[in-house]
Amino acid sequence: MLIYMSNSPQQGRSTPLHSVSVAGVVIREDGNVLVIRRADNSTWEPPGGVLELGESVEAGVCREVLEETGVEVAVERLTGVYKNMALGVVALVFRCRPVGGVPSVSDESTVVQWLPADEAVAKMGDMYAIRVRDALATGDPAVRAHDGQQLVA
Repeated sequence: MLIYMSNSPQQGRSTPLHSVSVAGVVIREDGNVLVIRRADNSTWEPPGGVLELGESVEAGVCREVLEETGVEVAVERLTGVYKNMALGVVALVFRCRPVGGVPSVSDESTVVQWLPADEAVAKMGDMYAIRVRDALATGDPAVRAHDGQQLVA
């Protein structure tokens, strides 16, 4: 859903606002990655969701991962910024490490699993698999765009 805000009267048009989401690629010491199968569309993804007003980015990552998986995390570093060009959603993805909790499903997830990174990536569509690959890589955060299904230039 896009929300529109009026520009100045001189311009006479509306500009779509963006939604901001956050996700955590949670990696255990053994290299396994925490993944969920979403309840609404059955896709495999790193846990995440919409950042709430008045919530810090890091707090949002921790909240979303805990709500969807039952796992408490510590945020380590930003690994990528991804824009869904079709929906106007900007996702901030962070590498995280588990610090507590017990993996469990929620209203938003039907499966919560620790998987080897290659298995996790194999289950995901391109736009989520690249987020895991980017979180496993070293170096600067990636900046990418997609159309909701595939990466775009």
